[in-house]
Amino acid sequence: MIALSGPLWLIGCGNMGGAMLDRWIADGVDPAAITVITRTPRAVPAGVTHAITPPAGRPAIVVLAVKPQQLDIVAPDLAPAIAGAPLLISILAGVEEAALARRFDVGTIVRAMPNLPVAIGQGVVALHSHGQDADARAIAEALMQPLGLVEWIDDAALFDAVTALSGCGPGFVFRFIDALAAAGTALGLPADQAQRLAIATVQGSATMASGTDVPPATLADRVASPGGSTRQGLNVLDEGDALKQLLGATLAASERRNAEMAAAARGDA
Repeated sequence: MIALSGPLWLIGCGNMGGAMLDRWIADGVDPAAITVITRTPRAVPAGVTHAITPPAGRPAIVVLAVKPQQLDIVAPDLAPAIAGAPLLISILAGVEEAALARRFDVGTIVRAMPNLPVAIGQGVVALHSHGQDADARAIAEALMQPLGLVEWIDDAALFDAVTALSGCGPGFVFRFIDALAAAGTALGLPADQAQRLAIATVQGSATMASGTDVPPATLADRVASPGGSTRQGLNVLDEGDALKQLLGATLAASERRNAEMAAAARGDA
């Protein structure tokens, strides 16, 4: 159970912000300690306060969960309301700590990159901060723990890469599942059955990979008997490192977009 150090303001409550909020409530955070601030009315869990504009009083924790493109829409009204707040956690993809510090006068800024499976407590959350306040960092980590795997990233320069891998990764995995099911359908399986088989196959394989110290590449080789059908399929994926090349290009495209958004937040573009 998370013990908050004071009032928590959640700025923005879309898919990701809403998923985080639900997990915090499920983990025992007192709903009365949370205020959700959105520009339009929104339903919130029982006991949580909703506001259109920042209320009176200063929060102990601010979680910034708007779209990156909305940063300079919310900043003018938000900045004076949270001035002096001990902790700001931002989940804005591509918005660097320095860009946030120019807009908000707060104690410690922590960048967080959660991914969509945080909604079921099986997500990944990457954290980075230049701040050295151990208490603030501990509070940020504790807030993320109910969401899934939490990893601190030491080098801020790697945050775009982490965002591309784990932040955007669920989208790529969903696309892979869809393609796997479509391939099964092309072989004659009913579409709904192929989808169920594809989802269960990926789910079981991921669970197996997470429960062993053996690298996934080794697991793949263990499944593939010499001259067998799995090996024939792997030969297609492995020829010319086709799958690695495809995913490398996919992540590189996402990383470039993160860098573009960071440049826009810095005012470079």
